[in-house]
Amino acid sequence: MAKEKQKNPAELTVEEKLKHLYALQTMLSEIDKIKTLRGELPLEVQDLEDEIEGLTTRIEKIQTEIKNLKIEVAERKKTIQEDQANIARYEEQLKVVRNNREYDSLNKEIEFQQLDVELCEKKIREAEETLQHKKEEVAQCTTDIADRRADLEIKKGELDEIISETKAEEEKLRDRARATEANIDPRLLAAFKRIRKNSRNGLGVVYVQRDACGGCFNKIPPQRQLDIRMRKKIIVCEYCGRIMVDPELAGVEVNKPAEEKSRSKRVRPSARKKAAESQETAPQE
Repeated sequence: MAKEKQKNPAELTVEEKLKHLYALQTMLSEIDKIKTLRGELPLEVQDLEDEIEGLTTRIEKIQTEIKNLKIEVAERKKTIQEDQANIARYEEQLKVVRNNREYDSLNKEIEFQQLDVELCEKKIREAEETLQHKKEEVAQCTTDIADRRADLEIKKGELDEIISETKAEEEKLRDRARATEANIDPRLLAAFKRIRKNSRNGLGVVYVQRDACGGCFNKIPPQRQLDIRMRKKIIVCEYCGRIMVDPELAGVEVNKPAEEKSRSKRVRPSARKKAAESQETAPQE
């Protein structure tokens, strides 16, 4: 039975299509209002999560650098021990040299080993200074993560509170919107979504307000307004591209000063006519 009652979207009249589109726009606008209530909280939560993730990655990278620096320091200390052992061995050999040539050669080796020891000690000092800076950086990042997590918990709490208050209403609106979309021609729906995406306020369908477009507020010619009221074809604003409907279809009551003016104009001729008749009857009396 439900299938028989539901029309094919392609077979709907233009008026029915416009009614479905405006109903969908109304639901989506309500959803947008709910999102506005959340404000910047979702973005702030996302930014905090990204920052925490970035700081965590940075700490992991620094810890890897610290590990490599410690390995480097250990290797240089080992090199110093080997150099010192070589120096002690060469000094023992100096005691049993046979000629000046061997003596000079051993002294050069000892000098070379001592320079290598000094270089290793210098590199160790530099590595230890870098290690200290890296450890301080890790400590700072850890503190920053703790602060960001505290802020994140507060922001998440606020966001969850707002979501819990509006979740049921939003889900209900989304279900109704999906049901309404099923009654709209896919091409028309795609065009509506494209228009809505390109508009700042998310309005894809607007009604005529004070002889102007309800989206960009540019004046609409009278003939075009008449076409809109006829509901024979889908008309878009030539300035902003939004789909336009008449206020009556949108269920909006609009004052009609034009009719009041026309009524006042009708009264004036009758008054003039009575005055003329009185003037005509006066000489006869």
